[in-house]
Amino acid sequence: MKHKHRHTLNYLLTPEYVFDTYRDVTPEFLTSLGIRALLIDIDNTLAPYEQELPDENIIAWFESLKAANIKAALISNNHPPRVELFNSMLNLPAYPDSGKPGSRYLLKAMAEMGSTPENTAGLGDQLLTDTLAVHRLDMISIIVPPIKDKKNLFFRSKRLLERPFMRRYRRLQKKGNSK
Repeated sequence: MKHKHRHTLNYLLTPEYVFDTYRDVTPEFLTSLGIRALLIDIDNTLAPYEQELPDENIIAWFESLKAANIKAALISNNHPPRVELFNSMLNLPAYPDSGKPGSRYLLKAMAEMGSTPENTAGLGDQLLTDTLAVHRLDMISIIVPPIKDKKNLFFRSKRLLERPFMRRYRRLQKKGNSK
């Protein structure tokens, strides 16, 4: 999926797809894009920060990915105790303290899963970490709104910075749908 303007801020911070929830990212949708592996954020993408373990919906969603031969890895900026406990029931490749938007652990996860940027996508809730991380590797970015956003100044500022890129995403969708 080579982009001409891949180093522009518009490209780096505008996701290709936005869904209401991770559950809307179906194996059929991923397969239609040629996606064989998914790099997934945990906090506010799959579950709120305070939810220690995956619920039945999360477990069923991961089982549906596995049934469709779509591999998955958890890529989180949270610390090992949080990521390891959440992953204890899923047993996926998991990378805590991943340093997103850095790409080091995304590359490690793809190596472990035997995937490439061409057949791997990223799923998260933040443009400045999740979208930027996968776009630095020229991969597809899928974003969901945060389940329960933190309200401190840092997170409110990040959301303000994301607004123009979400508006751009919506404009591009309208343009694409009017053809």
